[in-house]
Amino acid sequence: MSAVKDYIKAVGRWLATPWRRRKQRRYTDVAAQAMPRMELPNDKLLPLVREYVEKGESVIISVKGYSMRPFLEHLRDRVKLAPWTSLAVGDAVLAEIAPGHFVLHRIIDIRNEHELTLMGDGNIRGTEHCSVENVCGVVTEYLRPNGHVLMAGDKRLQRRIRLWRRLLPMRRLLLFVYNLTI
Repeated sequence: MSAVKDYIKAVGRWLATPWRRRKQRRYTDVAAQAMPRMELPNDKLLPLVREYVEKGESVIISVKGYSMRPFLEHLRDRVKLAPWTSLAVGDAVLAEIAPGHFVLHRIIDIRNEHELTLMGDGNIRGTEHCSVENVCGVVTEYLRPNGHVLMAGDKRLQRRIRLWRRLLPMRRLLLFVYNLTI
């Protein structure tokens, strides 16, 4: 059965090659690839990010992980985090869900105005829970490698996020197709 899955995946990748190449051209930044990249572990970086955001500063961080696909890609995209005044369902937030364990996920539910339920866009099940006090910052901008800046409040983006939330039962299939095209 594994050989059949591998064959289907190979055929899908071959069929999706034109879209993959177009996406590579769209998000390629030659100057950024030439620069050396320094990475800090999340347990060192994110408490510092929290401090700066609590002081009222905006902070830009690179996205690590695949839980926010298809909107954010691992080590390709960056986000600008800022202090928040109010939170709403659909906002992407950096939250500390356990001591020293941070996630950048989207709010899917708010209970009693203090309890948040979070879920990554690329997750098909599993949620995290935290209180409003554990939110370190809210995403205000999505930064692509080619210099394109997408504001979090953009109406088209908000429609795409709402549609993606409604497609939760089909996410496994949609993410499979997306993985073929990247």
